[in-house]
Amino acid sequence: MVCNNLAIALLHYPVYNKHHEVVTTALTNLDQHDIARSSRTFGLDRFYIVTPSEEQRRLAERISSHWQEGWGADYNPDRRTALEIVRVCPTLQSATEDFQSGFTKPVKLAITGAAQRPGSIELSVFRNLLEECDQPYLLLLGTGWGLTENCFEEADYILKPITGNGSYNHLSVRSAAAIMLDRLRGTPYKGR
Repeated sequence: MVCNNLAIALLHYPVYNKHHEVVTTALTNLDQHDIARSSRTFGLDRFYIVTPSEEQRRLAERISSHWQEGWGADYNPDRRTALEIVRVCPTLQSATEDFQSGFTKPVKLAITGAAQRPGSIELSVFRNLLEECDQPYLLLLGTGWGLTENCFEEADYILKPITGNGSYNHLSVRSAAAIMLDRLRGTPYKGR
């Protein structure tokens, strides 16, 4: 049985830029589409886009509504189904509060990034935690150059990063989300 206790929050703030300054990043159409599609494929019913920018929130809503109504909905019903799960929020707190509805246990935050961190757990361990269906988990993903240290300090779980077999490690957030969802919710096979 697959539990419906996992959601993703893509944070555009607080994140770092390449100069290690805390910034708000811009929404990207590809992230919105691809993470929604991956989330829906692996059984999630909520994908949060978190940005304090009112203009960026309006843009995210406009992108979703284009594919849920009128020409876009008729042209690509699969995209409509995926984008139905998108929730746009101004803060992580508002996303957490929205996800909390329907659960009695408080939402736990899981976070990951590209860097190795002490105390992080394997995705396989987190997959096992997800089997407790009444415990909600919000998986935080960052944009830009990653989530701030404060985000990591407030998380309940830090997940090990996805790594390749070389020294280069700079996946797009949408690629990382798809790989993590496959490992967390995909059909198990030998080698996992």
